[in-house]
Amino acid sequence: MSAHTFQAYRPALTAPPAPAPAAPTPLPAAGPRTTAPRTTAAGTTAAGTPAAAGRVPAGLDAYAHLSLTRTVPKEFVHRASVAEVLLTDWQRTGEDRFTVSAQWPRSHSFFTPVNGRHDPLIAAETVRQSGLLLAHTEYGVPLDHSFVMHDLTLAVDPAHLHVGAAPAALTIDITCYNITRRRSRAASLRYTSTLRRDGHTVARADVSYTCTPPAVYQRLRGNHTHTTPLPLTAPTAPQTVGRTSPTDVVLTPTPHPHTWQLRTDTRHPILFDHPVDHIPGMALLEAARQATTAHLGHPTLPLTLTTTFTNYAELDTPCHLQTHTTTPTTPGHHTTHITCHQNNHPVFHSTITTTTP
Repeated sequence: MSAHTFQAYRPALTAPPAPAPAAPTPLPAAGPRTTAPRTTAAGTTAAGTPAAAGRVPAGLDAYAHLSLTRTVPKEFVHRASVAEVLLTDWQRTGEDRFTVSAQWPRSHSFFTPVNGRHDPLIAAETVRQSGLLLAHTEYGVPLDHSFVMHDLTLAVDPAHLHVGAAPAALTIDITCYNITRRRSRAASLRYTSTLRRDGHTVARADVSYTCTPPAVYQRLRGNHTHTTPLPLTAPTAPQTVGRTSPTDVVLTPTPHPHTWQLRTDTRHPILFDHPVDHIPGMALLEAARQATTAHLGHPTLPLTLTTTFTNYAELDTPCHLQTHTTTPTTPGHHTTHITCHQNNHPVFHSTITTTTP
């Protein structure tokens, strides 16, 4: 399974901000819009009733004009670096239905364009951030809870992935379902996402996760919360995995055919944006993509990706990935199956369909 823990270091987010100076002509509200009552500084709604348990007041009022010039608060998407936040706004559109807006830069230090197209994995990261955002702002999940992703399915349309003359502005329609709650907070849910750009569907995704309180997570992880990562291994040649820099390579070659060891560099500023006690899910997806490229022996553009996470990927034990392909059903497409094991236990399984960019 892919677990994600984020420690918020800015408790002021849970408190309302100081009143802003009066403006001659107030701007219309353009930030996060929800159907929930507004929350006052005293932690009650405008109608005088207590605020919902786990609701972060700052997510409702303090960032009312966020969509004008800023991204959403980085804590809501479990990022330490503001530069890695892709989401800019959100609103509720119905019962368990939401619209999220996002922006993809024309160039990214890690999700680099593939032959003039945006990297499909930036769509996966956008979907991941969207689920975290809604959990914290709409389903009452506190910032100190851990998230365990169970599966992720993504399909992209390369016709609308082109890098244009400006950053790509996206609208993401999200429906949440199979929601379980404990004490009025979401404990688990599944959500589907449709990413649109200029009215065209860029990608579709389906994700499920559970939310775990700190005490429960500590019991689940035990001593693994204080493990020392393995020494950094030598990278596979960057060109064989579709990369240009060895610092972005997450695989190490082995003597066995179609088998690689996962290379875990906890200093990587994107894959390890903040300290964690396991290998993050996005690092595992990148490993699957790189193993696919190495297996096929030529540059690839992922079209569909289906991943099931079954166990935590520990930092202190070698992980090995194996690949095999199946007969393509569409000319020019290749389907690669990637399995990852650690201590003889499965960590994740991915199936990636690619084409030559």
